[in-house]
Amino acid sequence: MTDVWLPLLGGLVLLIAGGEFLVRGAVNVATRLGVSPLVVGLTLVGFGTSTPELVTSVQAALSDAPGIAYGNIVGSNIANILLILGIAALIAPIAVASQALRRDGAVMLAVAVVFAGLAAVLPMGRPVGAAFVAALGLYVWLAFRQERVAAPDHGAVYDKSLALQGADPALAPPKTAGQPLLVSLLIALAGLALVVLGGRFLVEGAVSLARGFGISETVIGLTIVAVGTSMPELVTSVVAGIRKQGDVAFGNIVGSNIYNILGIGGFTALIAPGAVPPEMVSFDNLVMIGVSAALLLVAWTGLRISRAEGLALLAGYGAYVWLIWP
Repeated sequence: MTDVWLPLLGGLVLLIAGGEFLVRGAVNVATRLGVSPLVVGLTLVGFGTSTPELVTSVQAALSDAPGIAYGNIVGSNIANILLILGIAALIAPIAVASQALRRDGAVMLAVAVVFAGLAAVLPMGRPVGAAFVAALGLYVWLAFRQERVAAPDHGAVYDKSLALQGADPALAPPKTAGQPLLVSLLIALAGLALVVLGGRFLVEGAVSLARGFGISETVIGLTIVAVGTSMPELVTSVVAGIRKQGDVAFGNIVGSNIYNILGIGGFTALIAPGAVPPEMVSFDNLVMIGVSAALLLVAWTGLRISRAEGLALLAGYGAYVWLIWP
């Protein structure tokens, strides 16, 4: 048992700690090189919490474990909506007033539908991966154009950055030059090394767990690995909930889900092409679309996610895990 759980838990710790060092060092390097704080916030800070998912999915795909690779992506999106937003809504009801967030919610649903549709008819090859990564680049560029005009109606990418900075103010782009460039670069490289090492341990532990207990790698990827790599999103959304920043908590999840499919799914397909497991195609991808549509419906109708509805989201996640667990 120890030789299974130790690499699994140790890998998660290394992933999350390494991800923070990587983002912190990269933010300082970019700032020292004169990159705009808005660009730094929308890219390095905004998507920094998704580093654990990225490394884990790529390493799982390279290790010929597509159930963990794509289960991590789809499972993270489902957990982000049902589990993490459910917890955030329990702390403080979430009302979505931003038109930009509603638009980004529609983007989240659209990319989920595209991913599920493509996974049903063809393998995730390099052309699909390249298209996903290009779409993510376009999405971030459009977000930058929107935020540059100083509009008060912020979108999901901005709110994801704001949520991370709210949970850890040290990750905010510094206004003045801080530590020396070489030190920042070394911190970023050390963080990258920890993330890669943590991803390897996590994948090895997850595969061993699946084989040892006779559970499919896909189920392990959809649950234990997905929730583990989503811990940064949990922390940042909970902090936003405590601060009564409902839009920020919502935007954090929407931004994460878009990046999970376009960024993590795209890079995984580019580096290690492969097919999404059939059991995911026929069930879990459809659950992801369903919960994304439900969340978008709440946002567009101007309703808020109350504590009772947050409890319902948590119950929904419990039911989902119960259904897929052998």
